[in-house]
Amino acid sequence: MKNGSGRRAPAAAEKPASDKVIRCAIYTRKSTEEGLQQDFSSLDAQREAGEAFVASQRNEGWQLVPERFDDGGFTGGNMDRPALQRLLTAIEAGRVNCVVVYKVDRLSRSLMDFARMMELFDRCGASFVSVTQQFNTINSLGRLTVNILLSFAQFERELISERTRDKMCAARKKGKWIGGHPVLGYDIDTKARRLIVNRDEAHQVRTIFDQYLETGAMLAGPAVSGP
Repeated sequence: MKNGSGRRAPAAAEKPASDKVIRCAIYTRKSTEEGLQQDFSSLDAQREAGEAFVASQRNEGWQLVPERFDDGGFTGGNMDRPALQRLLTAIEAGRVNCVVVYKVDRLSRSLMDFARMMELFDRCGASFVSVTQQFNTINSLGRLTVNILLSFAQFERELISERTRDKMCAARKKGKWIGGHPVLGYDIDTKARRLIVNRDEAHQVRTIFDQYLETGAMLAGPAVSGP
């Protein structure tokens, strides 16, 4: 378009597609603490991917909140996670409108827990986005996609749990020590993964049992009979 002098008028500056500000929080999680002390951990990689995704939606009004929500060493099978609880509180307070995760199972591996979170999101007008899985929880198809993904995530978690239980049961049948603190009178043979008698403590154990058989009580002194 030309002005009165015949020169072309400068183009108007590009405006964001939406004037609405969407405050985004990136949530990261790792089940174990292994590797968290590295300069660039799994949580850092998840956050970097989330930051890039939020930046790509800047024209839609997306803005990253400065607070970090990182749960390192926490399972996705329940909601007992400090960063997750802070995130849910921020959503209820209206400080966060959108939750960004690398994968849906980073937020939860439980269909029941995820349904509770989606109920909170709906009530507070918040949305949920996965960087690597394209869906939108606002529409019914997106919710179906999330439920299918979470069904597989929960199945995987339960399958791992079953395998672990079976392995521990098989180890017990073979007389293997499966972990924990040994009881009084025993030590752990780390190579054979078995309990071995601690001779010094074994004497204490025998004394305890002899005392109980003699007095009928665990404490020193005669047993007190009832009325």
